[in-house]
Amino acid sequence: MVIGRVVRFDGAKGYGFIAPDHGGEDVFLHVNDLLIPEASLRPGLMVEFEIEQGDRGLKASSVQLAPGSGPAVVPAAVFPGRADSPSRQIADGDDVLCDVLNSEEYVRDVTEVLLESAPTLTAAHVLQVRQGMLLFAKKHGWVEG
Repeated sequence: MVIGRVVRFDGAKGYGFIAPDHGGEDVFLHVNDLLIPEASLRPGLMVEFEIEQGDRGLKASSVQLAPGSGPAVVPAAVFPGRADSPSRQIADGDDVLCDVLNSEEYVRDVTEVLLESAPTLTAAHVLQVRQGMLLFAKKHGWVEG
């Protein structure tokens, strides 16, 4: 089984795409290959699936919720830099403190933001952007490790 995130799904057309966490090209997803209710599909949802070679490329089958998958919309609390995040605390006037994420947490959160903000990005684009952002965050000390 492969883990990935739903990039987009069009309920009217009955198909969409999944970006595998291991990278590579997006995988076609058809409503007939779901083991979960169609209504639960939304961009960013973490799913587990098999990959098959279809008539026109890679195709997902036996699609189900991945173990530990949560809501596709990430609460503000996991984005320490956002003004509306409860993890931001004002101390001594204007000094703002926030949690420092490890690389894995940062990449996960960046992936969520990319999938939610720009659902038409391909898996290759997501990988490229998040790698650049991770290097940038490390350079500024926003990420541990």
